Amino acid sequence: MVQAEFWRSDALPFLESRRACRTVSCYKPHSHDAMSIGAVDEGRSVFTGAPGGPVRLTAKNLVVIPAYRVHACNPVEGRWSYQMLHVDEAWLAGSLPELGMGADRPVRVIDAPGRYAAFCHLNEVLFSDADPREKEELLVTVLDEILSAPAQIIAGTRVGESDLAIVAPILEHLRSSNMQVSLGDLVLNTGLSRFQLVRRFRDVTGLPPIAWQINERILRARSRLREGCGLAEVSNDLGFADQSHFHRIFTSRTGVTPGEYRAGARH
Repeated sequence: MVQAEFWRSDALPFLESRRACRTVSCYKPHSHDAMSIGAVDEGRSVFTGAPGGPVRLTAKNLVVIPAYRVHACNPVEGRWSYQMLHVDEAWLAGSLPELGMGADRPVRVIDAPGRYAAFCHLNEVLFSDADPREKEELLVTVLDEILSAPAQIIAGTRVGESDLAIVAPILEHLRSSNMQVSLGDLVLNTGLSRFQLVRRFRDVTGLPPIAWQINERILRARSRLREGCGLAEVSNDLGFADQSHFHRIFTSRTGVTPGEYRAGARH
């Protein structure tokens, strides 16, 4: 197996899956705009993003990460193998509303070999040439098994209303701008010092402002690359200094180059 491979389908546009084999890839803290389910196949890794500190993951563990929850999973030592499934929040809310898996839900770590086996089977079917209807039916069944399983709960930090009120317009500004933004620009009219702004922003989003904006650009880049847009076009449109800069930032948060991600197989 190659070190990393992706599955996507025009028939099931709300899904993306990834398999990584014997890789040494490490990731900076990031988030996804979809609910993610990760499975450790081989080796040990550490989940960072829990308020109480890092959480160790071992082979056959599953971790369920709500959309926009900042995290990173990296190997403890040497190489590791894993799988990752991303499920669109809107599709999930419409198809399995009883599971209540919104973005405000906690991270769940599941240590259940039967659920891990079901997840592996689902991924094998997704990567196969099976009928898309069969894939979606199996997806619903396996998600119900996994998302209702007993789990170690990793709650997020509670966010105050005053912090939300201060950070909301800053988030909107960062989303709408592809330009480099300084802390000095962001603190204008907030009444906060740079330190206070960074702390409150991190409390709300899990990342400091500049890192959050970079993460937002990578989410948009992934979407554009899935649509087949060219690397130079994406790099330029999203405000990266050049393709080398885009390549370096994208790889540090996804573990693959933009070209490798764009070339992901469709079934």
